Amino acid sequence: MIFQKIATKKRIIEIAETVSFLLLGAWLYAYGLEMLLVPNELIDGGVVGIALMADSLTSLPFSFWFVVINLPFVLMGWRSMGWQFVLSTAFAVTAVSVFSQWYHNPEAVTRDPFLSAIFGGVVTGLGSGLIIRNGGSLDGTEIVAIIMNRRISFSVGEIIMFFNLIILGSAGIVYSWDTAMYSLVNYFVTARMVDVVIKGLNDNYAVFIISQKHEEVSKALMDMGGGVTLLHGCGGYLGDPREIIYCVVNRLELGSLKTRVKGIDENAFLTINSVREIEGGRFRGR
Repeated sequence: MIFQKIATKKRIIEIAETVSFLLLGAWLYAYGLEMLLVPNELIDGGVVGIALMADSLTSLPFSFWFVVINLPFVLMGWRSMGWQFVLSTAFAVTAVSVFSQWYHNPEAVTRDPFLSAIFGGVVTGLGSGLIIRNGGSLDGTEIVAIIMNRRISFSVGEIIMFFNLIILGSAGIVYSWDTAMYSLVNYFVTARMVDVVIKGLNDNYAVFIISQKHEEVSKALMDMGGGVTLLHGCGGYLGDPREIIYCVVNRLELGSLKTRVKGIDENAFLTINSVREIEGGRFRGR
């Protein structure tokens, strides 16, 4: 009974944190959109761009179009993405619509379109990244891209890029070609900021090392203050047993690691891979 109460309390805290971050992300996105992009007639990619152009061409507001256009995509994602993704996305989309209506017709932070493209991308990218990191999405075209990826040879990123090039290109017809080009700058800044939020600013690397002097190498790496794991393997050709050293380091430690390993065994074999996310150990909280 006690463990059930603890588990329930922990789950409630996790849900509260997720909702809080989704709200923060939605607020940031709406702020960047209404305070920087919209006053300078700049648009973002995906459904947001379509909704902004629909707002300009009709008497109905962006908040209406944003929800209506996203709705069928969210329903499509119910089967392929799961109910948690759908609920998080629906909540985030609704929150952005409410916040954008709240900020509608504001005093623009700047009237410089280039500054608006850069800093609008920073703010909306932070907001979108927080939403994605907490299990949601603001762009229904991403759901379509994931579903299409299972049936055609193009990657999800390539499909999304194709959609966004059409959408951002359409901004040249609806607004002006200057708007389309500035919006493209904003799109790339937004994409980079989303990567920063999801991956973090720390560059970490997983390193596999095969060496005949694995004991010495392991000790040298542990002297750096990191953890080391030994994996038992064998050669594919001769079948001889060998130890594989596995460890994770940040970008500042990577150079030192290679120097130490090569100083002990110049014939050591290393593979180095970028790590997207780490939890636990000395990397806790990064």
